[in-house]
Amino acid sequence: MNKRVNKIQQTKLIDGIEALKKMWEIRIFEEMIQELFSAGELYGTMHLCIGQEATAVGGAGILRQNDWIVSTHRNHGHCIAKGTDIRSMFAEMLGKKTGTNEGKGGSMHIADLDVGNLGSNGIVGAGFPIAAGAALSAQMQGTDQVVLCYAGDGATNEGSFHEALNLASIWQLPVIYLIENNQYGMSSSIKQMVNIDKLSNRAMSYGIEGITIDGNNLTEVSQTVSNAVEKARNGGGPTLIEALTYRHKGHSKSDKLLYRSDDECQQWKENNDPIFRLESELMKEGTLLEADIREIEKTIRQELADIVDSVKLDSEPTIEDLWTHVYAEDEV
Repeated sequence: MNKRVNKIQQTKLIDGIEALKKMWEIRIFEEMIQELFSAGELYGTMHLCIGQEATAVGGAGILRQNDWIVSTHRNHGHCIAKGTDIRSMFAEMLGKKTGTNEGKGGSMHIADLDVGNLGSNGIVGAGFPIAAGAALSAQMQGTDQVVLCYAGDGATNEGSFHEALNLASIWQLPVIYLIENNQYGMSSSIKQMVNIDKLSNRAMSYGIEGITIDGNNLTEVSQTVSNAVEKARNGGGPTLIEALTYRHKGHSKSDKLLYRSDDECQQWKENNDPIFRLESELMKEGTLLEADIREIEKTIRQELADIVDSVKLDSEPTIEDLWTHVYAEDEV
């Protein structure tokens, strides 16, 4: 069953400037989504990943196009990092026919098979077995594809987490489980939900490698994920990575943030913002000047603003479109 291709293609290395641009794309995208919601132009819910850009770019951003990701309800950054078209994402959330799901899926169900984005999921922990299944298909077909499965800290208490890791371990599947530990599962501290110091320790129960890293350090995230990816490509099996990070915004649009202090939030923003940390590194090594960085940010803001203005003119799904993508069009 484990028929792998002989030639292993190297995972692409991450470029600091390009990574910074992608991280700013994610942050500005999220800020604009929040503005659209506040203006009453976006319906439903949303889960912003501001503050978690390094895990998106350092994870999905280093994969090959035919590698797969499985995402969560907090999915926008993962999708952008994997290469899903930003215009199509804006269109999807604004309910336009030009969206990734033709305006019918919304924020939590973005998918783009052309770039290996198997889709996001609003069910906590549902991605674990999906990722294992995708990895099994790659193993059985003898490709060297890998699957990167994103999940939050709270999802590790779901039964699907343990079931999937057990299967991935005994079958040595090419899957990496990347846990974005942003300290809170909805409104409860992870410290109150588990009786271990590191979520990565749970890997020992299944005989696989478990690592805890600084999830706001782009270099550390990309190197750790790259190592796990190459191990998986070569038949070395799964890895569980716990990336310590922090979401600047609430769990969702209605979160009043009563469970954490303003001082705590401010400390993370001032001292551990992944974008500002990368900017500091690039300036320290002389790769970019402060003026260069601000110009990058300004350009991206204008580009995304222009995209939003364009998307607003797109057509919406018709009443007839309600009947599409419901039943198989061909006889089974």
